[in-house]
Amino acid sequence: MAGWVAAIDQGTSSSRCILFDRDGRVAGAAQREHAQITPHAGWVEHDALEIVANVRAVVDEAMAAAGAIAEDVAAVGITNQRETTVLWDRRTGEPVHHAIVWQDVRTAPLVAELAGDAGTDRLRALTGLPLSTYFSGPKARWLLDELPGLRERAEAGEILFGTIDSWLIWQLTGGVDGGVHVTDVTNASRTLLMDLGTLDWSSEALDLVGIPRAMLPQIRSSSEVYGTVAAGTALDGVPIAGALGDQQAALFGQACFAPGDAKSTYGTGSFLLVNTGGERIDSRALLSTVAYRLGDAEPAYALEGSIAVTGAAVQWLRDRLGIIASAEESEALAASVADTGDVYFVPAFAGLFAPRWREDARGAIVGLTGYTTKAHIARATLEAAAWQTREVIDAARGAAGGAGGSFGELRVDGGMTANALLMQFQADVLGVPVVRPQVMETTALGAAYAAGLAVGVWDSIDDVRANWREERRWEPAMDASEVERRYARWREAVERSLDWIPARPR
Repeated sequence: MAGWVAAIDQGTSSSRCILFDRDGRVAGAAQREHAQITPHAGWVEHDALEIVANVRAVVDEAMAAAGAIAEDVAAVGITNQRETTVLWDRRTGEPVHHAIVWQDVRTAPLVAELAGDAGTDRLRALTGLPLSTYFSGPKARWLLDELPGLRERAEAGEILFGTIDSWLIWQLTGGVDGGVHVTDVTNASRTLLMDLGTLDWSSEALDLVGIPRAMLPQIRSSSEVYGTVAAGTALDGVPIAGALGDQQAALFGQACFAPGDAKSTYGTGSFLLVNTGGERIDSRALLSTVAYRLGDAEPAYALEGSIAVTGAAVQWLRDRLGIIASAEESEALAASVADTGDVYFVPAFAGLFAPRWREDARGAIVGLTGYTTKAHIARATLEAAAWQTREVIDAARGAAGGAGGSFGELRVDGGMTANALLMQFQADVLGVPVVRPQVMETTALGAAYAAGLAVGVWDSIDDVRANWREERRWEPAMDASEVERRYARWREAVERSLDWIPARPR
């Protein structure tokens, strides 16, 4: 049997292809960034065709880097930025508009209209999600409303809807020449359109949001063969056998398979996922979501704490304020002072996600004095990531049933985990060890594992557990009373960020 598995990791800022061997080690990799399109304040778009072109390019580059041919690769797994939404013409394969990215908030008036007097939780019992600009359904509805004639074409089956996994699978399996239109349960669970119990599209949600069923992909498991790669890349003929939304893929790649196992990924935003096993736990502060489903097995569920801005705040220091020249400089600058000087930064650039779900919030730096330097602001920026994670973990610990918060350590991944100062502070404020794995590409690795399990590269999740290896551990060291004093100050700062944007008329 071919010994390698390829993972396509299509993220918010770039596309990557990584080849892994049976031990979960990287055999070859390539990466390309794509443009961030911001036509208006609060609007974020991607060129879906640029993404496809970049994916094809990084596949070929990664295969070349590994010295591999298609016969060396047993399967392909796909992981993706989850709620980003693409609508395209079934006949031409052309997107009808740029992809609307998960960070985009243009649908806020529509979300308020959908909530009505029933409130933003009117679909939560069904989908596990609050009505929010975050999710895919309202983004698709906005396009149907704004583009003349699009709704009629969608109802006639001429227009296809998908998150990025669906878009890539359709394109890679042939596109207009027989492309497979599917999604997996983890991505479908982020649309506001799937019944979290039946794992099928919900007529009630479709009717409320206003999405024609004819445009939707078929919902499949996270680990099965969907189709094979068609001509056009170095992976021609290789089965596409796994798909997971990026945060669920990281949970899988971190081998968090037992109820209570938790991971946090620090990227543009940060995302805590806690495995709750076969039990779906409802929480008003967190999201109930599908963690994964392997073939015909029962699904595993998770609680998720989604934080909109963590790494993006460091990029803001670099690109907008010029305080640092590179993200790596943030650690040394922050370490040059002992603390923040009682400065707190709430990076609510477009509202707050979990656990508050406040679209009226905006960014705030509080506690500034004549003593404050750029080093204090840099340290407050890093600490904001840890405080926000503390808030979502507190919500998980308080979730009904106990399975949401029984974990004794937090497994971490993502670019910000290279910052040892942040990781130590994170352990301090959580009061549990923070653990970083040897293989940091956990999102791509999770997609590779899902695909490889489908075709027999790995026999079971026990093989995945055996592959996981610890690289570094941070133990809590700060006095608990000092942690709680600072945490109270953080919460005061958050309160000052709220109610900045007036309530929108319905």
